[in-house]
Amino acid sequence: MKNEFDALLEAGESADVSGWDFSWLDGRATEERPAWRYGYQLAERLGRASASLDVQTGGGEVLAQAETFPPVAVATESWPPNVAKATRLLHPRGVVVVADPDEPPLPFGDEAFDLVTSRHPATIWWDEIARVLQPGGTYFAQHVGPASVFELIEFFLGPQPEARRGRHPDDESAAAEAAGLEIVDLQTARLRIEIHDVAAVVYLLRKVIWWVPGFSVDQYRDKLRELHRLIQQDGPFIAHSTRHLIEARRATR
Repeated sequence: MKNEFDALLEAGESADVSGWDFSWLDGRATEERPAWRYGYQLAERLGRASASLDVQTGGGEVLAQAETFPPVAVATESWPPNVAKATRLLHPRGVVVVADPDEPPLPFGDEAFDLVTSRHPATIWWDEIARVLQPGGTYFAQHVGPASVFELIEFFLGPQPEARRGRHPDDESAAAEAAGLEIVDLQTARLRIEIHDVAAVVYLLRKVIWWVPGFSVDQYRDKLRELHRLIQQDGPFIAHSTRHLIEARRATR
């Protein structure tokens, strides 16, 4: 019979990590949500658009929450399991899913869309976003901010001082403006995360693969055991995610 630690590791290792749905974590971890309600605002903008592009859509779960889509609606995704999942979810809604490597160029012509959106893109190519936007078109997105969940990341990797500046909203705003976009709105949030067991940790590090690159249970078993003991002793492991809501517009001619 497996002990509790090994059983938790097995649970985290065997969980399906395809798509961008985190409901497997129910009862194992919690995260505050930003007050701005990205999904609601996204749906409202999709209802007014004529041609939309959702970049790095994951499994399409967030996009699919919208009630209506514009006459032309496209989503891109790079990871094959997510492409398949997004296709099953979005094609019946009239959204075309395009397999794309998340590297320039986007596989669309100039000025193809009046709305480009993204939730938690891993990479952001501002020149390409500006290129495919029509004059007056909008980029509306929720980005991961700087040093997000670094309490957990640094538990495994040690201090990461240089990486803490990455994804800073000021830097992203400057890059957007350099590409010819005007920042219309920028909001930031720091949100509490509570992790209740190491199964949740294993699941997260398998799913969000850039947090601890090359993660495996075998390689990090000692750190996982240490974390398991800390949770048993002190209660949930506390971390903080950072997010920013950004809206940018391409200038009209």
